[in-house]
Amino acid sequence: MIDKTLILRKLAELDQYQLQVKEYAGLSVEQYQSSWKTQRIVERTLQMMIETCVDIAGHIISDRAFRTPMSYSDAFKVLHENGVLATDLFAKMDKMAKFRNIVVHHYGNIDAEIVVGILKRDLDDFLGFQAAIISLLEQDQEEQSPITDD
Repeated sequence: MIDKTLILRKLAELDQYQLQVKEYAGLSVEQYQSSWKTQRIVERTLQMMIETCVDIAGHIISDRAFRTPMSYSDAFKVLHENGVLATDLFAKMDKMAKFRNIVVHHYGNIDAEIVVGILKRDLDDFLGFQAAIISLLEQDQEEQSPITDD
C-alpha cells in the first residue's frame, strides 16, 4: 500500500518549492543572466522540485511493483506506462528530468532562455503532476473503502 502520509508530505514540499520559485517568474532573460545568485536559487529549486517528483514516482513504482526505472526520466515513463500520467504530462515531466540532468551534471552551459521559459510557462506542469498523484491516492482510497448497502 502506498504510504499516503509520505506522499502527501512530499506534495507539500513541492507546493513550498513552487511558491518560492514563483517569485522569480517575472524575470527577463537579461535579469536572470545578470545575477548568479538568482540563477543558483532558481536552478537549485527547480532541481529539488524535479527530484521530489521523481521521489514520489519511486515510492509509487516500488509500492505497485512496476518495472524498475533506469533513470529519472524513465521513472515518469513507468508512471505513464501504468496509467498514472497522461501522455502530455509524461512528455513535460520527461523534459523536466532531462533539464535536471543538465543542471546537476553541468552538461554545458544552462540556457537562460530555457530556464526563464520554465518559470513563465512550465511551473504548472508540477501542479499537473500533483493532480495526477492525488487522483491516484483518491482511487486507492476508494478501492479500500468498504462498500455498504444502506
